[in-house]
Amino acid sequence: MQVNIRDDEEFIKLGQLLKKAGLVSSGVEAKIEISEGRVKVNGEEELRRGRKLYDGDTVEYDGTTVQVVK
Repeated sequence: MQVNIRDDEEFIKLGQLLKKAGLVSSGVEAKIEISEGRVKVNGEEELRRGRKLYDGDTVEYDGTTVQVVK
């Protein structure tokens, strides 16, 4: 699965990406899932909901991999 960043945006935050990809239903759910270590960015556990993701970054959550595309 791919999530596109709009042309006028340089990055997307991790919590926003999870919501935009439909992997979580709310920001609160994203915060919980991230803080409990269930999300990986570029293969490494990420605990920061505000982590900035750029073109080419990959996010893994609950068996789904999402790639950020500009």
